[in-house]
Amino acid sequence: MKFILFVEGYTEDKALPKFFRKWLDPKLNNPIGIKTVRFEGWPELVKDAPLKAKMHLSGPYKDDIVAVISLLDLYGPTFYPNNLKGCDERYKWAKLDIEKKVNHPKFFQFFAVHEVEAWLLSQPELFPLEVKNAFPKKIQKPETVNFNEPPAKLLERLYPMHMKRSYKKVVNGKELFGRLDPNIAYQKCPKLKELIDKMLELAQPH
Repeated sequence: MKFILFVEGYTEDKALPKFFRKWLDPKLNNPIGIKTVRFEGWPELVKDAPLKAKMHLSGPYKDDIVAVISLLDLYGPTFYPNNLKGCDERYKWAKLDIEKKVNHPKFFQFFAVHEVEAWLLSQPELFPLEVKNAFPKKIQKPETVNFNEPPAKLLERLYPMHMKRSYKKVVNGKELFGRLDPNIAYQKCPKLKELIDKMLELAQPH
């Protein structure tokens, strides 16, 4: 049995299956598979999710699929109505909008608030000391690193300033996710908790 995980970029494609399984597998009698489907950014995922989800959930291997989980960064997409400015209202509206368009009981849309790098910020000791010491206080609640300077943008600013090298999202992100303790991220990131709690619930035999 496996999840199909829709993602919008290379970092998620390479790093997230292992990261999620590190948290899920010890809690399950039978380890679960996670197969990523990578889209070229959020516009393609939003446009093609209904067709791609249907292909998987109605295809020849449908009985092997627990669910399709779609994950986007909350920061980046521009399809929110103009009157929705806050994190929670954008999250609720976008989740409902995409799930309604896909219209399948085994499809679930989630968002990383505000980017998946927020999960990395939950464990500051992963980072070089010079970068860690420059983190703002608000990273104690990583999901509050917001639309103004979301987590990846924060790292892209701090690395050249303190390390004299750039933060490479794919290379550094994959390496950091490999070392990230999912239990720490789970405790500090409520929206991540919602996502992996749902995966655990779906993966358990009913």
